[in-house]
Amino acid sequence: MKHIKEVYPKPPSPCYCLNLRRASRAVTQLYDEILKPSGLTVAQLALLSNLEVAEQATINELSKILRVDRTTLNRNMKPLADAGFIEINPGKDSRTRQIKLTKAGKDVVASGMVLWKGAQGTMKEYVGKEELAMLKQLLPKLEALVP
Repeated sequence: MKHIKEVYPKPPSPCYCLNLRRASRAVTQLYDEILKPSGLTVAQLALLSNLEVAEQATINELSKILRVDRTTLNRNMKPLADAGFIEINPGKDSRTRQIKLTKAGKDVVASGMVLWKGAQGTMKEYVGKEELAMLKQLLPKLEALVP
């Protein structure tokens, strides 16, 4: 847990949404800090690793997989394309584009996943195995609030 300097428990808000947003930001910052040596954020690693599994996808398909809107996805893809991690090619018709991981993209996913596993271990050590198991069951239920 070398990444966690001290515990600063904050009083919970009566608003469930605010508590989830604060926790989400904190967890994202932790993962981003641990992933820093790879040059990726956790959001970029998620995009690239999901694209690796899909092999290639349209923007619509990838936005559904990641549950982000197309505008956000387009904005997030630009630095990855500029870095040479993804290729964006014309799709079957002029309205679609196909996104594909490059060799450099596969390499950065591999190095990022090593760091990601360290972040996962940090979370397990800090939160606890049982609590994370409960969280893992609860989060998909919350995500299903909006299909």
